[in-house]
Amino acid sequence: MSTPLDPPAQDNPARRLHRQLAEIWATGPGLQRLAAVNHSVIGRRMMITSFVFFAIAGVLGMLTRVQLATPNSTFMTPEMYNQVFTMHGSMMLFLFAIPMVESVAVYLTPKILGTRDFAFPRLTAYGYWCYLFGGSIVTFSLLLGVAPDSGWFMYTPLSSSVYTPGINADVWLLGITFVEISALSLAMEIVVSILKMRAPGMSLDRMPIFGWYILVTAMMMIVAFPPLILGSILLEVERAFGLPFFDPTRGGDALLWQHLFWLFGHPDVYIIFLPMAAVLSTIIPVFANRALVGYRAIVVAIIALAFLSFGIWVHHMFTVGIPHLALAFFSAGSAIVAVPTAIQFFAWLATLSHGKPRWDVPMLYVFGFFFVFTMGGLTGVMLAMVPFDWQAHDTYFVVAHMHYVVAGALAFPMLAGLYYWLPLLTGRAAVHRLAVPAFWLIFIGFNMTFFMMHLTGLMGMPRRIYTYGGHEGWNWLNLLSSVGGFVMTIGFALLVIDLIVQLRFGRRVRRNPWGATTLEWAMPLPPPAYAFASIPHMGKEDAPVDGLADSLARGEGYLGSTRNGWQEALGVHIVSGAPEQLIVLPQPTYLPLFTALATATAVLGFLFKTYLLSMVAALVVAGLFVIAAQRAGHSRDYGPLPVGRGVSVPPHTEVESAPPYLALICTLIADGTLFTSLLFGTFYLWIAAPNWEAATTPGPDLALTLGVIGALVMATLAARGSLRATVAGGKPWGWIGLAMVALVVAISAAVALIAGILPDPREHALGSTAAALLGYVVFHAGVGLLFLLSNALRIGAGFVSPQRVVDLRLSRLWLDYTAFTGAIALGLVLALPKLVAIMGSQA
Repeated sequence: MSTPLDPPAQDNPARRLHRQLAEIWATGPGLQRLAAVNHSVIGRRMMITSFVFFAIAGVLGMLTRVQLATPNSTFMTPEMYNQVFTMHGSMMLFLFAIPMVESVAVYLTPKILGTRDFAFPRLTAYGYWCYLFGGSIVTFSLLLGVAPDSGWFMYTPLSSSVYTPGINADVWLLGITFVEISALSLAMEIVVSILKMRAPGMSLDRMPIFGWYILVTAMMMIVAFPPLILGSILLEVERAFGLPFFDPTRGGDALLWQHLFWLFGHPDVYIIFLPMAAVLSTIIPVFANRALVGYRAIVVAIIALAFLSFGIWVHHMFTVGIPHLALAFFSAGSAIVAVPTAIQFFAWLATLSHGKPRWDVPMLYVFGFFFVFTMGGLTGVMLAMVPFDWQAHDTYFVVAHMHYVVAGALAFPMLAGLYYWLPLLTGRAAVHRLAVPAFWLIFIGFNMTFFMMHLTGLMGMPRRIYTYGGHEGWNWLNLLSSVGGFVMTIGFALLVIDLIVQLRFGRRVRRNPWGATTLEWAMPLPPPAYAFASIPHMGKEDAPVDGLADSLARGEGYLGSTRNGWQEALGVHIVSGAPEQLIVLPQPTYLPLFTALATATAVLGFLFKTYLLSMVAALVVAGLFVIAAQRAGHSRDYGPLPVGRGVSVPPHTEVESAPPYLALICTLIADGTLFTSLLFGTFYLWIAAPNWEAATTPGPDLALTLGVIGALVMATLAARGSLRATVAGGKPWGWIGLAMVALVVAISAAVALIAGILPDPREHALGSTAAALLGYVVFHAGVGLLFLLSNALRIGAGFVSPQRVVDLRLSRLWLDYTAFTGAIALGLVLALPKLVAIMGSQA
């Protein structure tokens, strides 16, 4: 069954269409702006917020340079210095770099791929609020004098409760994990949106290179972040409840933290680099006046880089006592990773050399990137060599290398992209009299600051030191480095002034001022909330952007009319890009804000050890997610609906490949990575940690353990039964009730197992790892109950029918995963006595 379209336009059809779309997609004024969920609004907010955190982190960095400018300085106390340099690194990485690349992706990806918004706008808004609240918690701790002070990588045992007894480390673990969960949710949304919401006809092999970079980056985030999240949870549990995972005196191992941290930390370098490479691959062809050279080679290089980056995390740990064979393997891997990077580099150079480059402000920053990143790459190859790394490890040489790679690869392309897309954001052009001097001050100041650190590092200056004696020969180098830092800061201040002046006095520009070929320029400047008045169809030959823009504005693409006041977008086949579903997006709502506030309350409750408040807030969060699910979809069947160009497709609630299903698969991939990291941690402690003595051999209750596995299997079978019954037109209530009872039984039995764990989880890592494995099962069974509760509510409200079974398919998938991982976790708990008997006596 289809529904009639809104009345056709009586006056100018295009003008009428734009008015209708503007009303449907608008966010209200005043406080209603807090309910915004549109990707353009959220993207701009993330950019501004990350710039604010960047400015704060920059000031902290300057404070460290003031402290180190002269020997024996008393500008800061050692305690204050520890907090300042820890916060500088943490904020730059977790509150600026990662959110900034995500904000660029949030704002630009739908526009470049020719769609109107992301698949889950409320999740976008929730991610932003979590980022803002988490970052604020970490920032305010500095004002209260309880900021993290153990270094931005929080190595144990320095960050343990023994050596950092206050809440300083807790602020980092809870606040940063809060932000990381936000980043993870945005990454899943980006993956689903790119794969399912591209412009029709845009097959994967014809997707703009920007889309490929962002897709691979988001996939890397889904896999890279869970190990750090797991490490933070385990360390916080150790600090708060005394369960030892990293304490070597109780069967833990401090190096486990380093493994979990760098399993995230090394891919994170490329998570930051690849989106900026996307900016370069988009900008350079425009200014070279020719297509990008080596499109397919670059796509292969991006994918290869992603895989390689996960295999060389140990090159940050060359000095911790790794066996020689492993050192050789990871050293070679670290050198090989330069190959896919070089492919992209040479493709950019070839594009410039085969084109007719024209110079403008964005190209100045592209030039700056080439210089800085080449320097960082060369020192990276040096550090990949084990003998050199042993000499330079933990010196300022590493600090210099990291800034050249991370800051250089991020800052210069980011500023190039800022000037390139500024007309899209503001509709105005930059003021060259300010933009050009700002570039040179930043470029000169950057190199003056960080190049000197190479020299002080080679002369033996350790990183993280509070001050130095003045007899080492580092004085003039440190002074020049500090002066360079101030020059760079003046450059950034001039850049900010340029942006402000541009907003007020900048020359208005016409659409597509650079003569680009990507779709973000086929819309008015600045773009409206609905982006495109109609969705383009991408044929084999791309139409010129200017001509395409006029056609889309007249409503000649897909969805060139409005219907029922719906915010509509098109869903496509993952590979071919053929249209296959109509996606109806949610309107602005305060739910993301309230959910993020409840999440922040849970975090603060844990931070201040008011666990009851934290638990209540966590239940509120779960309840709000269930409420949010109740508002999704339709309460009736529609069948195929016309979407323009003679095509009709069903709503996404009536197809198997709906975005929520793909989103859950992404969630389970992230969850599976976390579970794999937990298994890795268990086996690592079994093999490497001391004191896993045979005398403490545990004896898990076999009947209870098998009972948990049986109940989990029963739950997933019942979930399948509810799906079959619904599709057949029957009543699924019995099956849903059976699944819920099975999960309650599984949770009860698993909790009983935790209560009976030997040795006590607080006494030895053997018990704490068993408790963690069982806790994982309990948590997932609990979430399964929420899925079933949501199913029951939505069936009762009429949101489920034989054609609309997405909810039941999601529950089935979750319970399948819970049963699978639960069997592995419980099997490992059962196997622990045997494992301890084999290798436990190491003391």
